[in-house]
Amino acid sequence: MSKLSKSSKSRAVSRIGLMALPLLALPACGSLDRLSNVGKAPSLSAIENPVSQPGYRPISMPMPAPKPIHYQANSLWRPGSRAFFKDQRAQVVGDILTVRVRITDKANIDNTTQRTRQNGENMGAKGFLGFENKLDKFLPDGSNPAGLIDLTSDANSKGAGSVKRSEQIVTDVAAVVTQVLPNGNLVIEGKQEVRVNFELRELVVAGVVRPEDIEAGNQIDSTKIAQARIAYGGRGQITDVQQPRYGQQVLDILLPF
Repeated sequence: MSKLSKSSKSRAVSRIGLMALPLLALPACGSLDRLSNVGKAPSLSAIENPVSQPGYRPISMPMPAPKPIHYQANSLWRPGSRAFFKDQRAQVVGDILTVRVRITDKANIDNTTQRTRQNGENMGAKGFLGFENKLDKFLPDGSNPAGLIDLTSDANSKGAGSVKRSEQIVTDVAAVVTQVLPNGNLVIEGKQEVRVNFELRELVVAGVVRPEDIEAGNQIDSTKIAQARIAYGGRGQITDVQQPRYGQQVLDILLPF
């Protein structure tokens, strides 16, 4: 292989330097912006049209079937209304209600088990129809036909277990009615995401509720949700650090010891 000339080396170094300039300029720009804001309060972002922002996607939510409204002459009652005034509580697909999540579970279990067992078996043949003396031909030297089998066993087992658990979640989340069952019960589902710095907290609530359990303020307690599915967790840099690496998790599953 031929050696590179000095001019070729210099051109290669120049190309690498030109490629690295944009990378060096990125932190430099950020540093200049931070220096220019020393002693100043952070400025608020300008109000912009969210539809025109990159990454915007229109959402599609479940909507109720359209119902024509019929007005009757000389009547104060609205057809289909359950009260004189319009009921503001959720009742059809697409309506929103507030779920008060109140989870204050505590469990304290302490179990102790102790078991002891002793067994003994002794069997011999003092008289074997007159053939007990001939058993010496089949038994080892010095064997006693009166004590052919002598078995003893001793088993001892002791176990103790303790479980102590305490959980508390108190928050409110808005849910959407996604389905109305034939008996009138409502299927709801809601999701809330809160991002703080590089950590995202998620709260998911789903289940089946009765319209009668919805309060006048269009709220319902989480204890009145049947088939409740409540998930509270997060994802981000802190959650990633708290979890073992993928390789360690695989080894914990595969290794028998």
